[in-house]
Amino acid sequence: MPHTVLTIEDQPDIRRLIRMTLEFKGHRVLEAGNGEEGLRLARSERPEMILLDVMMPGMDGLSVARTMAADAELSRIPTVMLSALGGSGDVDAGLATGVRAYLVKPFSPWELLEVVARLAGEQPADADPDSTSTG
Repeated sequence: MPHTVLTIEDQPDIRRLIRMTLEFKGHRVLEAGNGEEGLRLARSERPEMILLDVMMPGMDGLSVARTMAADAELSRIPTVMLSALGGSGDVDAGLATGVRAYLVKPFSPWELLEVVARLAGEQPADADPDSTSTG
């Protein structure tokens, strides 16, 4: 089932790769080049999922994720953090913001599709986690 996915990423080449990968599977992709623009789009378009880069000029991805977590509406949107920072401390810091998954760059298109499919199929947060398949 296709979803609307917002990509918040400052690198145009990475945004293009993500867009092509997701559009291949029928998803609608919205794009923002920085954190502020991403938050505006998230509020106005209400995507079903957000892919969020960590290292961006201006408002970085950790700040965007914390802002979304504090917003009753935006906190419901499953968010995947994307980063070249793959150390355990980096991953822990990202996950501590409330994102649902953390993908380390470079990731394969298949990894991206798998995490999008998994999160798109998740039950609401109050559902029993043992009743959901992890793929």
